[in-house]
Amino acid sequence: MDSPLEESNLQSAGSKATDTRQMQSLANMLGMDYAHRLEVVSPPRELLHGDFSRIIGSWGKQHGAIPFKEEDNKVFVAIVDPRQTEALDALRFCYGRTICPVVVPEEELTRAINSIRTNLMSDKSGNLDASKTGEQEDFSDSLKIDVTEAEDDDAPIIRYVNTLIFRAASQRASDIHVEPFEDCLKVRFRVDGVLSDVDTEDKAFQAAILSRIKVMANLDIAEKRLPQDGRIGLKIAGQDVDIRVSTIPTKYGERIVMRLLDKSKVMISLSSLGLLDDDTDKLNRFIQKSHGIILVTGPTGSGKTTTLYSCLSEINSEDKNILTVEDPIEYDLAGIGQMQANPKIGFTFASGLRSILRQDPDVIMVGEIRDLDTVEIAVQASLTGHLVFSTLHTNDAPGAITRLLDMGVEPFLISSSLLVVVAQRLVRCLCPSCKLPSELTSEQAKDLGIDPRNTRMRHVFKPNPEGCPDCRLTGYQGRTGIHEFLIIDDAVRQKIMQRADSNQIRQAATGLRNLRAVGAIKILDGVTSVEEIIRVTHEEE
Repeated sequence: MDSPLEESNLQSAGSKATDTRQMQSLANMLGMDYAHRLEVVSPPRELLHGDFSRIIGSWGKQHGAIPFKEEDNKVFVAIVDPRQTEALDALRFCYGRTICPVVVPEEELTRAINSIRTNLMSDKSGNLDASKTGEQEDFSDSLKIDVTEAEDDDAPIIRYVNTLIFRAASQRASDIHVEPFEDCLKVRFRVDGVLSDVDTEDKAFQAAILSRIKVMANLDIAEKRLPQDGRIGLKIAGQDVDIRVSTIPTKYGERIVMRLLDKSKVMISLSSLGLLDDDTDKLNRFIQKSHGIILVTGPTGSGKTTTLYSCLSEINSEDKNILTVEDPIEYDLAGIGQMQANPKIGFTFASGLRSILRQDPDVIMVGEIRDLDTVEIAVQASLTGHLVFSTLHTNDAPGAITRLLDMGVEPFLISSSLLVVVAQRLVRCLCPSCKLPSELTSEQAKDLGIDPRNTRMRHVFKPNPEGCPDCRLTGYQGRTGIHEFLIIDDAVRQKIMQRADSNQIRQAATGLRNLRAVGAIKILDGVTSVEEIIRVTHEEE
């Protein structure tokens, strides 16, 4: 027998199917075309700009009708309800042309609106016009639910910031940097780990732009002397996006960095992290353990949290109580209890971890080990039958051991609780559409530790300097991880007890491939380039 929820879903689906059939029948009766999906959504720009821009915004959604194509001086209009003759009459009056209605499902109209708005906003330069901006601007308005729905009568500063965020999201940027200088305000996006300039605005707009962002993040706009942190929650083309906002005072004004987190992003599996096959098997083996500590290390932005989330998703099941304490909670994990640390009110990783231990957990994730108090509680938790995941900021895997020793953790506690340390970096992938064949020189092979007799070194790839539309003319598209695994075996435990340095631990480790060696495998597999691996792993030489 179906549960009430399942029954409700079935009724909803049945009602939706009935509505679709009714609209299709009405369309046939009225001599209108019906389309389950619009293959082409590209109306001429003159049909959308100026006074007509609201047609693909609030008006279009309200009346369920938008123009989606022009052909032979006819305007084809997607419409949800064929009985909406008033909307068709209005469009006929606006355009002064023959209107050809095509009845579509409501979700298809929404997709078409988002598609058109995406193309329009991506084309906009976003530059401000001094004649339309002044001190009378009202920055108290809150950001619209969907930044793609900013209308032409919005304040220019509001439209500019909305467009900036939208452009960043559409280009897969992870961060937006708004940086004041002596004579201008620069905007940079970080895409695939690399910063690039995207806009330069007049100094006159600096205060207005910064104030608008601070209002959106619920920050104190009057406070310009102290750093502040805030958050913005919004929708971009129907997708939930969480933005972390950080401000710091500089010589020429406040510098703001916004980090974009797509909360609707589907969690990836271990097999999609870029791990080598044998490393995937290693990690799978350790995350199935009942107790111990698994550490992921690397600099900020190296994908540590994504790796931990993937591990938790892999072992998440009804028979496990999994709890986390994070700062911030970057993505929602279904079936897992997540807590947000807040040092301002005394809720730190250490205090959160103490509380978690009273909740009968099987698996614990601590966002970051920052102090001795946190690591000692994590060690005690692992020794009392809990599997603990956490991150640490070190350059390599052996460096995590020396870092823990420097924090004041006793060697016997480290050797008895730590299972494995994974160091990682993110490298850009070559664009599959435009990458060019290449071969390694003997010097490059030597730097990468590749045997010069390896025939594969003559069949590698390099980025196309001109790029293509798929990679936005960069030669690279997307990122993958390279990982270094330090397994805590008897030889490593002996070195830990001797308080050995990271070099001695590295030499004692069995089968430890450093990051550059893993990067060399990625080069030979045609995934990335020599320049990218050398750029990311230069400290590993």
